[in-house]
Amino acid sequence: MLFVDIVGSTALVDRLDPEDVRALQRAYFDTVAGVLHRWQGVVEKYVGDAVMALFGARHSDGFDAYRAVRAGLEIQAALDRRSTVGDIRLRVRVGVATGEVVVDLGDAVSGGHGVASGAVITTAARLQEYAPPGAVALCATTARATAGLIAQRQLVSVPVSGRVSPMPVWHAVGPIRPSVARHDGPLIGRRRELATISEQLTRALRERSPRWVSVVGPTGSGRSRMLHELTRTLSTMDDVSVRWCVVGCPPYPDQVLAPVAELVRNLAGIRHGDGPATVRKRLTDTLTPLFTPDRVAAAVPALQQLLAVPDGGADALTGAAICRDVLLRLAADGPLVVAVDDVDRAAPAVSRFLHALFSTATARELPLAVLTVHQPQWADTRPGPARRVAIRPLATVQSGRLLRHLLARAGQPVALVDRLLPLVGGRPGHAAAYVAAITTCADPTAGGLPDAVRRAAGAELDRFGGEHRAVLMAAGTLDGGISGAAIDRALDWAPGRSAAALRDLVAAGLLLPRRGGGYAFTAPALRQVAAERLPRALRAVFARRAAGTPRLHSVHSLARQPDSRAAAVHPGAVSAVSAVSAVSAVSAGTVSAGTVSGSPARHAEVVRLDTALAGSAPVPRRTPVSAGTPSAAAIHDISSPLGVRRLRAVGSAGHAPSDRTLPGSVSHTGTLTQLPLRADRLPAANRAAPAVPGPAGRLTRAGVGALPGAAHGVPAVVPVRPLEGLAASA
Repeated sequence: MLFVDIVGSTALVDRLDPEDVRALQRAYFDTVAGVLHRWQGVVEKYVGDAVMALFGARHSDGFDAYRAVRAGLEIQAALDRRSTVGDIRLRVRVGVATGEVVVDLGDAVSGGHGVASGAVITTAARLQEYAPPGAVALCATTARATAGLIAQRQLVSVPVSGRVSPMPVWHAVGPIRPSVARHDGPLIGRRRELATISEQLTRALRERSPRWVSVVGPTGSGRSRMLHELTRTLSTMDDVSVRWCVVGCPPYPDQVLAPVAELVRNLAGIRHGDGPATVRKRLTDTLTPLFTPDRVAAAVPALQQLLAVPDGGADALTGAAICRDVLLRLAADGPLVVAVDDVDRAAPAVSRFLHALFSTATARELPLAVLTVHQPQWADTRPGPARRVAIRPLATVQSGRLLRHLLARAGQPVALVDRLLPLVGGRPGHAAAYVAAITTCADPTAGGLPDAVRRAAGAELDRFGGEHRAVLMAAGTLDGGISGAAIDRALDWAPGRSAAALRDLVAAGLLLPRRGGGYAFTAPALRQVAAERLPRALRAVFARRAAGTPRLHSVHSLARQPDSRAAAVHPGAVSAVSAVSAVSAVSAGTVSAGTVSGSPARHAEVVRLDTALAGSAPVPRRTPVSAGTPSAAAIHDISSPLGVRRLRAVGSAGHAPSDRTLPGSVSHTGTLTQLPLRADRLPAANRAAPAVPGPAGRLTRAGVGALPGAAHGVPAVVPVRPLEGLAASA
């Protein structure tokens, strides 16, 4: 969420004529809207002279925070350059915050504004108040998401109204070039993929038959690591050196031909920051063996223009054509591999450049190969026969070896492998992210998913919409394996409707078929993020439907418990029954989830019906929940000192601070359990209601009587609209 506001707008408007104010507003809003559109932002609303914009609303690619910060910095620069009424220089403050919101983009599709609801909106507005004029303030999550891409300066934490602890603030200084990833460790696994790619490239170079090879895999699968290993192992062929021209595509480059300009820098040995004289000399030295003196004299200025402004204009395109000729002439002298990492981030102009290079090399029968590294969703039409090599998840043994290596290098106990192994899902990038998270958190599962893993998983889910996304979110709530029948029941679909979507998701690499039938997520993070996309009440509904269980009309006590409190039931437990029974009637109000506290090791969730006005529109409110287990599905905990069975929770099982507890709750299967329940998570009406003694096993209007140990009937709960009726209905 980006929030931009004019500094001193009240004093400025007071001394201007209304016509001047309107002209000033038009210049201001046009500038801001143009920058937001260029960086794929969606205007949430205009509030006076303030603008609120969303990034990642229509879809998320994992770089939403980066685009928001870049847009904030560009807004400041664009307003500084633009002339306004009476040479007035507009100064604005910008705040960027990252978090979870519910967005209604129905109007945005038709040119209107998106409507967002969430605490991050207020955070962004508060952040801009602490930004000096002309600056961009960031929250902690945004700072972590843009680390290594945006130069930042941390400030002293500031107090914020409504928050107990001060809020840390960072200022964005400007974009920086991403650092090259370190690949100094051993390559674990991938021997088959490495051999396949090497064989394809070798055949293309030896037979002078150009080939286009694609290395395909999701984020964190180790695609870039594979590219680095290829440049090291395939350095010679038949005692002839193989020349590698490797370039990466940064996320959302400012200019569309930036990767081509980077190719020119690599060929000529030009470093960022070299002066014009140095650039001219190195370009001349590189081109002299390849072209005639007249051609060199004409090509050097064009390449200099490409390096200065690779914006896709006529001058830049001329420089790109010269770069293509340089690569073709180098291939005529010896084997050449042009490799482009993260090509799915590049603009279409880069694809056209590669197509022209490959087609010309094929016509001339040059020893040239094009190697592109990208995610599975990149659907570029490549000329000629294209070889596609998929990067599969690591085997369990290989993941364990990688984790031991990463932990040892980080100075962490190798014994943590057992806890981390179920979380990484065979993805080296996820393994590295969890190990890095340990340096700031003693318990690798206490903080939930690392930010990098969460962003990548969210981007993978956002590749799909409609029924595919519904299938993913429903699958994330299922306990155990995923089957088409369970998905259909959870979504209340006709039998077999989810089969086509499940096949597409398997082909896209998000689900894997299981030998015994059914499916599984390719990465545990995908399951957790998919489940958390749903309001918690709907998670419970999906799980109940998939299990085929009836509504909670009966309560059973546990078997003998060593503690006499096992038979006691708190009145607040009834609200959990009421909420779960009434989730199908969400129109009665907002439905959210409360967190229960228990043993220090694990916590679960209990669904409650939140406060809402009668007849108001349902608004799903979510609170990020950290997973306490590798799976976001149900958990069991028998480690309590009382020896009791805990709630079987649907959705994420989060960690919560220890709190005062009350015994007694209900599982989603209708079983009464000895569950410590946080009193402050219960509706106020139920907390205040006294327990009125009644016949054994019967529910009274104010509470629940003692349950001595046998099964007892509970009247079906009818959802009511007013909040005041909750206690009465119980």
